Amino acid sequence: MAMPQNSTGENGFCFAQTLDFSRPSAPPGEAGRTVDAPSGREPCGTPLSNGTASSSAPSPSDSCAEPLCSPTPGEEETQFGEGIKYVSAEGEELACGWGGFTPGCLQLFNTSKGILFFLCVASFLQGMTVNGFINTVITSIERRFDLRSYQSGLIASSYDIAACICLTFVSYFGGNGHKPRWLGWGVLVMGLGSLLFALPHFTTGRYEARSAAEVGVCGGNQSLPCARAASSLSGYRFVFMLGQFLHGMGATPLYTLGVTYLDENVKTNYSPVYIAVFYTAAILGPAAGYLVGGMFLNIYTEIGREIDITPENTLWVGAWWIGFLGAGAASLLISIPILGYPQRLPGSQRYIVMRVSEAHQLKDGSHKKASDPDFGKTVKDLPRSVLLLLKNPTFIFLCLAGATEATLIAGMSTFGPKFLESQFSLSASEAATFFGYLVVPAGGGGTFLGGFLVNKFKLRCSGIIKLCLLCTVSSLLAIFIFFIHCPNMPMAGVTQMYEGSALPGGHLNLTAACNAECGCLQETYSPVCGSDDIMYYSPCHAGCKKVSETLRNGKKVYDECSCVEKTLLPGPGDAEAGKCSSSCAKRPLLLFFMFVVILFTFLSSIPALTATLRCVSDRQRSFALGIQWIVVRTLGGIPGPIAFGSMIDKSCLLWQDQCGEQGSCYVYQNSAMSRYTLTAGLVYKVLGTTFFVVACLLYKPPPPESAPGSSDASENGNCDLQEHKPSPLAEEDI
Repeated sequence: MAMPQNSTGENGFCFAQTLDFSRPSAPPGEAGRTVDAPSGREPCGTPLSNGTASSSAPSPSDSCAEPLCSPTPGEEETQFGEGIKYVSAEGEELACGWGGFTPGCLQLFNTSKGILFFLCVASFLQGMTVNGFINTVITSIERRFDLRSYQSGLIASSYDIAACICLTFVSYFGGNGHKPRWLGWGVLVMGLGSLLFALPHFTTGRYEARSAAEVGVCGGNQSLPCARAASSLSGYRFVFMLGQFLHGMGATPLYTLGVTYLDENVKTNYSPVYIAVFYTAAILGPAAGYLVGGMFLNIYTEIGREIDITPENTLWVGAWWIGFLGAGAASLLISIPILGYPQRLPGSQRYIVMRVSEAHQLKDGSHKKASDPDFGKTVKDLPRSVLLLLKNPTFIFLCLAGATEATLIAGMSTFGPKFLESQFSLSASEAATFFGYLVVPAGGGGTFLGGFLVNKFKLRCSGIIKLCLLCTVSSLLAIFIFFIHCPNMPMAGVTQMYEGSALPGGHLNLTAACNAECGCLQETYSPVCGSDDIMYYSPCHAGCKKVSETLRNGKKVYDECSCVEKTLLPGPGDAEAGKCSSSCAKRPLLLFFMFVVILFTFLSSIPALTATLRCVSDRQRSFALGIQWIVVRTLGGIPGPIAFGSMIDKSCLLWQDQCGEQGSCYVYQNSAMSRYTLTAGLVYKVLGTTFFVVACLLYKPPPPESAPGSSDASENGNCDLQEHKPSPLAEEDI
């Protein structure tokens, strides 16, 4: 029998290919049966091993061919809207809507492009909230709710902990269930987590910040600010942890079921492009989070209230909560259309029939177990599913390579702004905005370009792994840029003595003759830049007697600073609030190679994900992504920031003194920070390169005679389509 030519797919690309199938002599009782076509017309039913006849009709986006086949009288035909028909086997519902409400206008979005748009919005919101807002506002939350660094670290880790707990359950059962419903409910839970995260702002009293005029100048009221240490606000950390936990639960289906849902509903060649667009939105989200979050931090947290301190002051708390309110409301709205999508898009069955298996071939042939249409539907198959993946060396080493890359990405996203802040002497909001500008073209462009290259060169699984290897080696070479660094801005009592000489043995000495009578406290850190281009710990440590009523460049000015020497006239100088600006000549070179490192790191992300999808059987794709995310988070996402943070903390020159307890780091030694960053980057990049090499060497592709509809190619494990084909390809024994 001859199959009619295929029409357009849901991705809007036209393709035509004729598949010839011979009818095998089916023994009595066999599930798969060939449907005889009446004289003068082509057959509509395609025999499947589970006894159903596959059929499809043009989707709303079809524009260049006839339907794949016409319905036979025995098949159900449902009409939605004028001129739109959906033909389904076994009464499967392929309409977009909620329950019985399926208006015709909604069917215009019932395409792969439609679901891609909504999933992109969801991934953008997730990235903006979890990887953007959280990293940007964590310092403000510490300050507002009297949190220690390890407590804020627990808040950040709650997301990954929740994801690890939920991944196995969601990817296993959701992979064999109704994916859009799992996705929609997940986005809704994520939105609730964002709203919960913003809740403490509305349930606490007003934030009272003591101005620098009160406690900062020489001779002012230098009362010890330890009264707040007994505050009960730190208990709100559990609310933040619960919010992050909901974020982790809600985002779990997005990067497992969302990816496989896209992959199942488009042609194999275009799958990397769709996934790349999806992940590009996820990369642009954190960049937008850094930019928008940095803007919100320049607004005082108590909106509408007059305050005489500036964002440069360490007592300043920005409006950290606005972003979470907006992202939470948007997530609730975007979950509604996602919940309305069908289990599979109209016409997607044709791509399953056309798909060629590239699954890694195990020596004992156990990979064929996943072809059973009933495999993976019950809990008893869970151990066997895990065992099949553990016996796949290509999958294992791709997971390990992904973990090393995730470590770098997690460390980069957490400490990238801090690195820029220290190297270029920027404020926290400036560094966050700067880092956002760097990540948008490098991270977003690299993610999309990776998927485009796989599609452009029609790479198979082994070629994709080689592309990942090339990207990793390129970023490994670029990471040597961290050999160079910008020098620290001179800081009296920290990097040099007040007289300009070097500090003996690196010990702090913040007291000098010029400020000995001021009674300055080390707890009050509010850096100022003197007119002699030297930074001072606070206006008090600079010996400043009063605050000027006029601003300079939008910053508060302190006069009569006895420790600051005037460059031209004798007498005390003045100082501006904030750090001294850096004029590092190496800044362009450092930024360019940081751009290259980020670009090639993200360039390998979509190819690595595509290789993971290709090297496992189709029925295990969602579960494989779930297991991979567990490995990536356990070995990369969770310990990554801890490893980078502990190494960077070794370069600290000045620690915060919280009433006798060590707090966060105020000033880093730039040379040591670059050296430790280089060490960590080299270790993980060398490991990633090694894992990609081993994955490439151990990958065993299917034999050349493997063709569309093979045992691993079909989502339902259908193999009858391939039996006794009168084609040039060799016959495949199933």
